[in-house]
Amino acid sequence: MTEPEEIVWQGKFITAKTRGKWEYVSRARGISAAVILAVHDSAVILVEQYRVPLGRPCIELPAGLIGDHDSGEPPELAAMRELEEETGFRAGRMENLGEFYSSPGMVSEAFHLMRAHDLERVDAGGGVEGENITVHVVPLADLESFIADKRAQGCGMDVKLLLLLGARMLG
Repeated sequence: MTEPEEIVWQGKFITAKTRGKWEYVSRARGISAAVILAVHDSAVILVEQYRVPLGRPCIELPAGLIGDHDSGEPPELAAMRELEEETGFRAGRMENLGEFYSSPGMVSEAFHLMRAHDLERVDAGGGVEGENITVHVVPLADLESFIADKRAQGCGMDVKLLLLLGARMLG
């Protein structure tokens, strides 16, 4: 595209932009996120938290912003910090599986998919003050029924959960 990018509105965290006929949103400071795939003893670690844009709680993989406090923070360090903060699990090692885009037709936001290894529970988790995160340790064999139950309770489901359901959906 040759049209210039124009900022329509900018808040503290989000910028609304146009480029030709396209309207889209980006993070205000170009920050990306770390999304963490954490499997411990054949169970996946998920979080549940209220999401204002949805108006309801959402089931998600643990995640957090990279460089929110330190602009030079590597994705692996951010993922380790966020995993422990949100879930109470500490990773011995974090593997970067690559950069992905969450909804590229509408949002320029990128995330690094991280795989946590050598997990140890060190705390209850729950996030920082005001996050009110509920931690779920879900056996992989029970994942589909867990998601169905949470959906029936009114929870939203983050698209990244497809990562866990993908192979089953293709069969």
